[in-house]
This record gives sequence, structure tokens and C-alpha cells, in this order.
Amino acid sequence: MELSVTHETRYRYQSAVLQAHHVAYLKPISNSEQTLHTFSLHMEPAPEVKAWSTDRYGQQRCYFELTEAHEELVVVAHSRLTTRALPKSLQGKLHQVRLPAGLAWQDAAKAMQYEVGQAFDDAREYAQPSPLAPVHALFREYALRSDTVGKTAHQLAADLCHRIFAEFDYKPEATDVSTPPLRALDLKAGVCQDFAQVMIASLRSVGLAAKYVSGYLLTQPPPGQPRLIGADASHAWVSVYCPQAGWLEFDPTNDCLAGETHVRLAYGRDYGDVAPLRGVIRGGGAHVLRVAVTVMPEG
Repeated sequence: MELSVTHETRYRYQSAVLQAHHVAYLKPISNSEQTLHTFSLHMEPAPEVKAWSTDRYGQQRCYFELTEAHEELVVVAHSRLTTRALPKSLQGKLHQVRLPAGLAWQDAAKAMQYEVGQAFDDAREYAQPSPLAPVHALFREYALRSDTVGKTAHQLAADLCHRIFAEFDYKPEATDVSTPPLRALDLKAGVCQDFAQVMIASLRSVGLAAKYVSGYLLTQPPPGQPRLIGADASHAWVSVYCPQAGWLEFDPTNDCLAGETHVRLAYGRDYGDVAPLRGVIRGGGAHVLRVAVTVMPEG
């Protein structure tokens, strides 16, 4: 699928910001699931310093610095890319797909434990706790409520993904970006970021490796209605590892595997690694944040 993406972030401050330092993860990656063709990033006011670098996972991020007073910041990213569809056997709701064969989840969890002389596997990093996806007994208990008998790591992940979809309510007002996943688990409510981090923490708490995926989702307008500019959203889902079968991406917000309607920005341990835009400012006071994302099919 050929897609164009526009992501506009607008901060309006109560008082002037005297100095600001920001890091943006707004450039989609190129990998086996998608190919980035063009990308541009514009800031208003224009930054005094703008520099690209590569993070520890090989992904590009942009640092920019504003040293002149400003009461509004607008950041607009434009991307054009091609996403690739999942095989037919993996399309549809999770109960409809035929997952690849792999190790039983207990064996997969054992393979994520380091032993002297064992071959290196960089997936092990993602079985470890992180600030927004910790290991905890309550997450382990939640994961093991699934029917785990004879399941592979991907089958256990699919069952967990479906349960989060069925049991959690999508309520943007229930949480914010700093809400701990234990709180989201207790509320059984939140947004895609919360659902992803609850799923990651639950999988890590039984010893499995899982990544946080930051990106976008192409949403479909109601039948007969035009596509609205800015109506799409930033999105988040989960990549789960099973030795022998590799990584597979699960979307607990939509009870499916991530396919050609998903655009990948970056992978990390949790939201804190790959927030689309974060920073430190001096001044500003209270602020109003508006984000508009438009994902449009081309051609």
C-alpha cells in the first residue's frame, strides 16, 4: 500500500518559552514491512540547532534547539512510503489467523535467560523490565489467566492480545503519557499506548521478549463519508519474539496483527524510548497540545 502521512504537533504556551531542547522520533523506518521514499520535517519557529543522529537501535532521531522566546511551537512531519501486506493466513482478527510454528512459550522464556556459553540473542534485552513496562507479579498473573497449555510464545501473545482488546475500554481521558501500566491494568482502560505497555509488561513477567512499536494507523471513514484531514492518530502496538519463528507484531487495540495499514516509526523497550516528540523547556507555564495525523492512500 502506498501511503502519505502528515503529522502536525502544535504546542500553545501560556507564557513565552525562553529556551527549548527537543528530540523527535518522527521519521518512519525502512525495514521488511515498509519502505520509506521521502521525508521532511519542519519546525516553526525555525530552530537554531537541528541535528540528526542514530539511536542504539539504529533508528534516526532529530534533536533541535530553540533559543529565542516563543509562545507557540509547530512541528510538521511529511512522509511517503510503501507498506507491505501480511500473508493471507495472517490477515483478519486473531482467532482467524494461522500463527507460525515455534517454541512452547515456557521454552521460549527459558531461551531468554542468559547462560554462560549460550549464543548471543539480542532479543533478550526485551525480556528485561523497563521504566514503563516493568516485570511484576500482577502482570504475570494476568498473562497466565490465558489458556497456556501447549501454546507457543506467539499463541500466548495472541490470546493475551485478544483479552486486552475484549476486557479494556478505550478511554483517552482515563490516562496520560505518564500513567504507569499497573494503573492501566487496574483501570482496564486507557489508549493504545496503555494497552501496548500492559501487554509488554505481562509478557516480560512470564519471561518473554516484547518490543514497543510507535507508529500510525490508517483508519477507514464510515461508509459514504469522506476521509477527514487530521482524523487518524498516532498509534502503538507490540512486537513479540519467539525463537525459531522470529518477531511478530500484535495490535491489542484492534485485535489483529500489524499489517499494511500500520506505519512504523520506531521500536523501543516502551514509550519512553521512542516518544514521537519530547523535550525540556524553560518558561512556558501551562500549555495546550493539539496533534493531527493524516494517513492517506496514494493513487
